[in-house]
Amino acid sequence: MSTPTPLLVFAGSTRAQSHNRKLARIAAELGRAAGAQVTHLELADFELPLYNADLEARGTPEAARRLKAIFHAHPAWVICSPEYNGSYTGLLKNTIDWVSSPIKGDPEWSSGSKPFADKVVGLLSASPGALGGLRSLSHLSPLLLNLQCWLTPKQYALSKAGEAFDDQGQLISGLAQAAVQGVVEQALRGARKLHAPD
Repeated sequence: MSTPTPLLVFAGSTRAQSHNRKLARIAAELGRAAGAQVTHLELADFELPLYNADLEARGTPEAARRLKAIFHAHPAWVICSPEYNGSYTGLLKNTIDWVSSPIKGDPEWSSGSKPFADKVVGLLSASPGALGGLRSLSHLSPLLLNLQCWLTPKQYALSKAGEAFDDQGQLISGLAQAAVQGVVEQALRGARKLHAPD
């Protein structure tokens, strides 16, 4: 029996009623159903100041170190990105900036790309608008590629998200559920292939 693939799932929002946090919960459930070892991360649990190199010079926050280790430990990720002003959130960018910043003199984290390199990332978004946050994914994709991540060919943007979930936080549309499942499964399949033993 093969070892379950570790899958990291998180949303770029901490808002209580965030559509993307709902979508992340569904992606995590689908990952577990697919046999993955899922870590469903809430960024609210990691207090990070705005990235500042002078502040960093006084010491990398413990939350950033914890996130580096978590990101590095998972070969497959699913990120649910809200869309603010046609792009991804400041919270998500700040998290990535801290996690990707090398820690000078630290033998484990001296490379900024280490937590990101060769991760297979599936991208999802949810928005009340007609495009479903698609523009945020178009901005997030080159950022992740620059950090040496692999992106799944399938991405999914859930439009009219205010009407897309039932009272239990589940997707009403079977087609939307299948689209999310397709992204999750592609991230897992890609990670298994990329990280398979030689």
